[in-house]
Amino acid sequence: MIRVGIVDDHAIVRSGLKQFFAEHADLCVVGEAANGREAIDLVRTTKMDVLVMDFSMPGQSGSDVLGMIRAKAPNVGILFLSGYPAEHYAIKLMHQGASGYLNKECEPEEIVEAIRTIAQGEFYITPAVAGLWAQQSGQNIPVHEQLTEREFQVFFKLAKGEALTELANELSLSVKTVSTYRMRLLKKMGLHSNSDLTYYALKNKLID
Repeated sequence: MIRVGIVDDHAIVRSGLKQFFAEHADLCVVGEAANGREAIDLVRTTKMDVLVMDFSMPGQSGSDVLGMIRAKAPNVGILFLSGYPAEHYAIKLMHQGASGYLNKECEPEEIVEAIRTIAQGEFYITPAVAGLWAQQSGQNIPVHEQLTEREFQVFFKLAKGEALTELANELSLSVKTVSTYRMRLLKKMGLHSNSDLTYYALKNKLID
């Protein structure tokens, strides 16, 4: 039996994953959490094999939570589920101790396959991530990969057409702070407007 923990700030997502995992005889959900702090408490108090965790949650970033969980529970496999493209985060997170990374648009059965792979002590690497890993050395780093984690989150959401107020609520930040991130990332990327961000994201296949 593979013991699984679920971390997502949306109760409906946690419920859906829990119901889906219950359809598989070898998976058992042993706990769930709604944010990074609860996730750290969960791995500290509950024995589990794999933690399935959303990357983008209010408060602490995914990489911050990852480091803390690794310190508390070094043997727990950590599978990130994210709405962000693997091109930006997957390799960074796996270098930091993640066991796998899947985009939320993946087929549900792939999540189960990843959990089973990670529970055996292996990494779960999709062909796309494997290709990125192989190409990483010796190449110039794209401009968007030079952004900080929070800058990339703001960039990605603005490129998809989200308004500053909506984005601020989603990231639990003030509109002023999000606006500052926007100006900073535009300067770093040598761009001038939200439409430029959208064009850049489309050109680099970060959004469809």
